Amino acid sequence: MTATLEPRHQEPLAGLLPIATGRRIATYVRGLIRDRWPLMIITVVVMIIASLLGLAGPVAIGWITQAIADRRHPSAVVAPMILLAGAAVASAVVAWLSEVLLARLVLPAVARLREEAVSAAVELPIDTVEAAGTGDLVSRVSGDVDLVSDAASGALGSFVGAALSILTTLAGLATLDWRFALAGLLAVPIQAHTLRWYLRNSRPVYAAGRIADGRRASALLTGFGSLTTLRALRLGDWQRDRIEAASADSMAYEFRATRIATRFFGRLNLAEFVGLGAILLVAFLLVREDLASIGAATAAALFFARLFDPINTVLGVFDSIQQAGAGLARLIGVADQRRRAGLPGHPASTGPGGLLVADHLRFAYGDGPDAVRDVGLRLEPGRTVAVVGTTGSGKSTVASLLAGIREPRSGTVEYNGVGLERLDLPQQVIALVTQETHVFAGSVADNLRLAVPEASDHQLRQALDAVGATAWVEAMADGIDTAVGGGGVALTASQAQQMALARVLLLDPPVVILDEATAEAGSDAARALDRAAAAITRGRSAVVVAHRLSQVRGADLIIVMADGRIAASGTHEELLLRSDEYADLWAGWSGTRSFSTGRQPGADLD
Repeated sequence: MTATLEPRHQEPLAGLLPIATGRRIATYVRGLIRDRWPLMIITVVVMIIASLLGLAGPVAIGWITQAIADRRHPSAVVAPMILLAGAAVASAVVAWLSEVLLARLVLPAVARLREEAVSAAVELPIDTVEAAGTGDLVSRVSGDVDLVSDAASGALGSFVGAALSILTTLAGLATLDWRFALAGLLAVPIQAHTLRWYLRNSRPVYAAGRIADGRRASALLTGFGSLTTLRALRLGDWQRDRIEAASADSMAYEFRATRIATRFFGRLNLAEFVGLGAILLVAFLLVREDLASIGAATAAALFFARLFDPINTVLGVFDSIQQAGAGLARLIGVADQRRRAGLPGHPASTGPGGLLVADHLRFAYGDGPDAVRDVGLRLEPGRTVAVVGTTGSGKSTVASLLAGIREPRSGTVEYNGVGLERLDLPQQVIALVTQETHVFAGSVADNLRLAVPEASDHQLRQALDAVGATAWVEAMADGIDTAVGGGGVALTASQAQQMALARVLLLDPPVVILDEATAEAGSDAARALDRAAAAITRGRSAVVVAHRLSQVRGADLIIVMADGRIAASGTHEELLLRSDEYADLWAGWSGTRSFSTGRQPGADLD
């Protein structure tokens, strides 16, 4: 008994992110090459010439064979030999030219596709990414892009060239004698049946295999991203089993695809045997009856033998083309998910002032209960609103809704009367800084210029100085040119936060949202980050989701969240008198409370 590895999901897997239809793919591809029709026509003409030159070899050999059969003078083979050599040289030159033209036709389109796919991935709503998993998205913008690029630069040219060779060779067979072409066509029903069988069986396997690759990538990324937690909880074996199961599922689809391809090529070999056998039989009969010369029969046999490679190429590259087609469908599925696609854009005014209004916001994660219910907020220009509450009260959810990172199920968020979803560049209006700050691989300057690519070194140093980061940046070996992140200097949590706050200063948005952006530091670092946060919010409209209540005392308005709702709002002094929720939070933070009056002495332990 032989054990075989089979995928756990025998039915086609459902895509995590949407997958484009065949009609949508065709429309997208037409858009990519819409302005390149002249170059396409020239490329096809050159490839046809290359295919015609390929016929010169069999014709020359047929002439040589006929000359030998007729016992002609050796000089009779000189012209065919010159033709053979000249055609070989010309064919090489034209083939090179066709590859150059094809590259100029295809590679810019592939580059555009890659850029659009990555841009669309960055713009995806975070809810969509979280629901699908980062693995599916990463596999699309990496593995699927590679598949499409490789197919466009390799398989596509091979397919077109081989198809043209088949057409010209069949025309050549018919020119020699229509019966040779008819004999060769006996292989077509076998090839057509084989191709239909292959497409029917392989297409769902390749599509499901790409999805399985996405799940494998998701399992790997989850494991690598949570190593510390997995080790602390001794869950390493559990996560390894998940990764192994996802990998086994992906490999199973690869094995199924390989078995299908093996049977496919075996059936093509049968078609070759039938076709060539028919050509030789017809040639024998025609030559015996003096209806065709030995030279023509030889050329016909060589013509058909010449078809082996292009036919196998045309049918064989369906393997690569189908994988690329599955990848292209997934990439276009990402591109079509752009949150603001089809919406008329409004310029994002970044001047001073600007009113941010949230009205009756409601939001839930997935199919769960509401995390935020009926939340409203009005942020006047230059004012600061603080949001406080216990863990799970909905503070960070409100911050992400106000920043436009998440989309509410109901309710609106508007800036100067325009919904965030209708702004061209909302990130230029509202900047969000959270406690989970990522340091990108590159120099300090590279990280800062993510906000403003054209910023000068002087502007970068000014921003770093404003957030109190100059000392530690200049202390590094290469200053702002020091490599940080992956493969570089590892920054502390407070240093990473200072760099994120400096980016906001460079961007200079009218509205800033700090979502516990200074919560991940010790006492000394916390004070430095508080000063940096003060520099960021000075002169701007600000929403501060506070972890340390020392940050909220000077806010123009404090909102207290509880169970996804606004439980109370007011100034610090007002809330101490009339909000038990805020009084409890302050007591827990300051460690003091007058139980007789409920008033706080305002102690700040920070």
